[in-house]
Amino acid sequence: MILAPFLETEGIHNFRDYGGWKTQGGGAVRQGLLWRSGQHVGASPADLRAIDALDIRTVVDLRGASERERNPCTRSENFGGEVFFHDGETSSSPPHMDVDEHTSTEDYARQRMIAVYTRMPRNPAMISMFSRYLRLLAERDGASLVHCFAGKDRTGVAAMLMLHILGVDRDDQMAEFLRTNDAPTMEVLARQSVPGIEQKLGRKLEEGAVQALLGVREEYLATYWREVEDEHGSLDAYLESVIGVDELLKDQLRQRFVA
Repeated sequence: MILAPFLETEGIHNFRDYGGWKTQGGGAVRQGLLWRSGQHVGASPADLRAIDALDIRTVVDLRGASERERNPCTRSENFGGEVFFHDGETSSSPPHMDVDEHTSTEDYARQRMIAVYTRMPRNPAMISMFSRYLRLLAERDGASLVHCFAGKDRTGVAAMLMLHILGVDRDDQMAEFLRTNDAPTMEVLARQSVPGIEQKLGRKLEEGAVQALLGVREEYLATYWREVEDEHGSLDAYLESVIGVDELLKDQLRQRFVA
C-alpha cells in the first residue's frame, strides 16, 4: 500500500489525497479523486497552480457561514469546479477554536476536543453536510475536495465515513485520521488559529494545549465511534438511519472509488 504524499503548499494546511487504502476483498481506494484539506484563505499563487493540476470539479466546504465570511477561500481564476456549502452555521466556531477561559492547559484543551466529537454525531448541520458530501461523490464526475477550517475534525470524520463505506478497515480509518499529525504545514494552521484563540482567552496557550487543539488524537475519533455505536448499535446503522446512506448508494460509491 503506497499512500500519496501531502500536496506541497505554502498557505493551505493538511492538503492530501486520502485514497490508496486497502479495502475488503483485495481492492484499494482509487487515488487522485478524493482530496481533503484545511481552508484556502491563505492560498498562494503556487498553491493555486498546484490545485489547478488536480482538476477538482467538486468542493465541499464544511465550514459555516460566519467562518466562510471571516476566511473567504482563494480560488484560481482557472477554477472550473462547483463549491457546495451549508447555508447557515455548522458549528458554534471552528472545532479546534471552540474554547473557554480554561482552555490554556493541555488537559482542558483535550477535554474541549473530546466534547466536539461527542456532539458531532448529533449536529444537524454536520449530518446534512456529511450526507450531501457522500451523495455528491456518487453523482458528480472528476476529483473532489472536502475541507473545513483546519481540515482535521469535520473533514476527518467525512473522510472516515467515506473510507468505511468503501470497505477500509477501522485500523486504517484511524491511521488516515492520525495522518493529519504528519502534515508538514502545521505552522500554517497555527498562524491562522493560535492568535485568535489567545485573544479570546486573554492569555498564552501552553504548548501541550496547542498540540491538543491543532492536532488529532485516537481518543477524538474513538469518541465519535462510541457515541454513534452507543446510540445506534453500529456505524452502518447510523449511516443508514441518520446520514441516509442505503445499500444502493454504498454500491455506487464502491463502484466509482474502489479499484
